[in-house]
Amino acid sequence: MVSDLRLGLPVVLLGGAAATLVLPVETLSADRFAALCHGGELVLTARRAESLRLRVPEGEVARIPVPAGARLDWVQALADPSRQMPASGAVPQAPQQAPTLLHRAAIRLVKAAELLPAALVVTGPDVVQMALQSGLGVMDAHEVMDQILLARDPRPVSDARVPMLAARNGRLHVFRAPDGGPEHYAVEVGSPDRSQPVLVRLHSACFTGDVLGSLKCDCGPQLNAALRAMEAHGSGILLYLNQEGRGIGLANKMRAYSLQDQGFDTVEANHRLGFEDDERDFRTGAALLRQMGVAQVRLMTNNPAKIARLDSEGITVTERVELQVGRGPDNTRYLDTKARKSGHLLG
Repeated sequence: MVSDLRLGLPVVLLGGAAATLVLPVETLSADRFAALCHGGELVLTARRAESLRLRVPEGEVARIPVPAGARLDWVQALADPSRQMPASGAVPQAPQQAPTLLHRAAIRLVKAAELLPAALVVTGPDVVQMALQSGLGVMDAHEVMDQILLARDPRPVSDARVPMLAARNGRLHVFRAPDGGPEHYAVEVGSPDRSQPVLVRLHSACFTGDVLGSLKCDCGPQLNAALRAMEAHGSGILLYLNQEGRGIGLANKMRAYSLQDQGFDTVEANHRLGFEDDERDFRTGAALLRQMGVAQVRLMTNNPAKIARLDSEGITVTERVELQVGRGPDNTRYLDTKARKSGHLLG
């Protein structure tokens, strides 16, 4: 389903007696829009709707009818803050109809595909019947929403010794999600004693910081400092979680960076794109620790949300080990925003 959406293919959501055709706005072609979207609705997150000055109930999604004669560029401009509203396009009025399970599930699917969180939905027996006959992917809307609540339980696939500049005595473990989601990794330094609290870092993937050495964040310095600390301590585990850009994916992260260049802070940029402050799921980290037989940790973090999530998942955090490195002129505002708006413990 997620792969289909990334390719611009529609999918079908079933909800009781109703069925809805879901089309991703970001990857939708003009031909497919013209063929399938008559009488459809644009579904946006509450965050994106707020940036368009449309009022919707907190935590809900917005349903915006697509007017007759509307073009794809009008729809895309409502979904993507980098696009200009066409001269002929009117800004929609505040949504009147409450969203259903199908609308919420449509947003959940496009978020899982790491696309802009906007979808076109078409509900009608003729369109849906045609879609079903075309062999499109079909999923129950309840299953889509239930996946949010499902425990994350990636399984070990392989591991091997990997000597690193920061920690020569390292071993890389690869874990794969049974639902086909992204792989996650654990870097084990030395031989941690599982009967004692293990020095642990939950590190979310950051291609720009970890690989390119970007100065816009502190991710690269934190990654290397954590590995060096584990080497000095004699052991530790660094979990490398594939949750790029606080869980919105690299493409959307670059969109957020572009908005930051226009003056928005990191939280405001995420909201304008239609995302929450942080879309990551740290249950994955707790699952990896359980797989590795770790029940108690000394957690290297400045983020209280990680501590709370591990505690709620049965992993005891016996100590928070502060990890404040990498502050510079290019990321001072970013770090200050994390402290002020996201509660990070940054002195």
